[in-house]
Amino acid sequence: MLITERYAKKIRGVISCYDRIILTGTIPTLCYSQGMSSYLYFKGVRIFDYPRFAEPFREQIRENAEAIARENNVSIEFVRKEHIRKEDIVAAKIKERGDHPGLVHIISAMEGCPSYRPWHDKTSGKTYLKGVSGKCLHYYFYLIDEDFGLVYVRVPTWCPFTLQIYFNGHNWLSGKLKKAGIQHELADNALMSISDWTKAQAMSDEVDIKKLHARLDEWAKRFCPVLDSFEQQYHWSVMQVEYATDIVFHKQESLQAIYPDLFKTAIHTVTPDLIATFLGKKITNNLQCEMGNNYHVRLEGRRVKHVMGPVSIKMYDKFAQILRIEVTVNNLNFLKHYRRVEHKDGSRDHQFAAFKKNIYSLAPLQDILKAINQRYIDFISQIETRDIGRSNLNKISQSITENNHHYKGINFFDDDDNSILMSIIRGEQCIRGFQNKNLRERLNGKTSTQVSRLLKRLKVHGIIKKARDSYRYHVTAMGRSVILTALKLKECLIIPELNCIRAKS
Repeated sequence: MLITERYAKKIRGVISCYDRIILTGTIPTLCYSQGMSSYLYFKGVRIFDYPRFAEPFREQIRENAEAIARENNVSIEFVRKEHIRKEDIVAAKIKERGDHPGLVHIISAMEGCPSYRPWHDKTSGKTYLKGVSGKCLHYYFYLIDEDFGLVYVRVPTWCPFTLQIYFNGHNWLSGKLKKAGIQHELADNALMSISDWTKAQAMSDEVDIKKLHARLDEWAKRFCPVLDSFEQQYHWSVMQVEYATDIVFHKQESLQAIYPDLFKTAIHTVTPDLIATFLGKKITNNLQCEMGNNYHVRLEGRRVKHVMGPVSIKMYDKFAQILRIEVTVNNLNFLKHYRRVEHKDGSRDHQFAAFKKNIYSLAPLQDILKAINQRYIDFISQIETRDIGRSNLNKISQSITENNHHYKGINFFDDDDNSILMSIIRGEQCIRGFQNKNLRERLNGKTSTQVSRLLKRLKVHGIIKKARDSYRYHVTAMGRSVILTALKLKECLIIPELNCIRAKS
């Protein structure tokens, strides 16, 4: 039973939507050194005159920022120290002016940016631009948009003028709810109450990328006027995205009665295999990415975080009243989905392929991220169900006789039994199921016949079931509950107790 079902009377509602979204805008011809070099050659500009070529654009952006400040009766605040949080400055301005739509504030700061340097290669005799890292003045335009809420547009004053735009998905959803006349309460980046949770979820699932694209182009034209000089349009891609599933309780006491156990268990029992399971990924021998867990106690709540490369999944008790499961993606290429793929020879077909980084991936991406959060909720629901899990654990530990064949119970301290159980709940098995050959790859030395007997034993005990008209198997809900309960008991109770006894002796 899911945690949302078990505590239904204590839960106000559940909502899943995008949270933090950071997008980048690049001018296709100028965003890489070879393209910029070609552009200068096309315009008849000498490569070593590049700084002189870029200087007028810097002045144009400065003049535009000052004009916008005058029009909106705001000042440009220069921030010298990196430890000063721009969000705090803006929050104070909003408290002073109110949260009505319009420009809130402009902040400027010297920050790192990609740039180019003229270079002459004596070996080849060619002159071109090389990519370098530098610093330039950046303007942060903070505004409240009627659809997207608080937004900032980060504009560098030096070529190649790569933009960065931030907004929050909860504010985006709040704007939709206001237009639909659905009453709700938004606190920080969380919806504390909604008069119609079902309709709100349906509205969250509808992502209008064309409207977003148009708004991005509008902001780029307003805050970065140099774009007209290059006669191009910005290409928008996803830099970072967060997707949150919030389980909102009526009272803080209801969540706090169960959260400490969830928090402790998640820290001790989530292994790399389980992280891969949540993300639907496969751990291979040549996998080169960071994996692990960490936890942190902060004002917003106690947080446990599981990391696999550029993707992480977090659980924390926001405001001590919201159980938030949140997945963060820093590189969309890490995740895959079924889409149309265009090959170099011009042919096209549909297959599982990495997500593209452009903003139009936001629509299909949310289905993948929601599924990741749901698998994590399934996990914490099982580890929280103590009595049912332990009851099932006792059942499968007993021997069963079927059709005059004797099948011994499952022993979680037996290396062979433990190996196969850990194999069937791996990430790659979770999504598509598994076959005899998949397990043989994990269980070194086991023959096809031996694995078949193991599968039959697991099937008799109700841990797995066979897919119809297929040789594939899937782990049952009861099987997953039992495996996770056993893992919890071993890692959180039995092993720590044995270590204490050994330490005392």
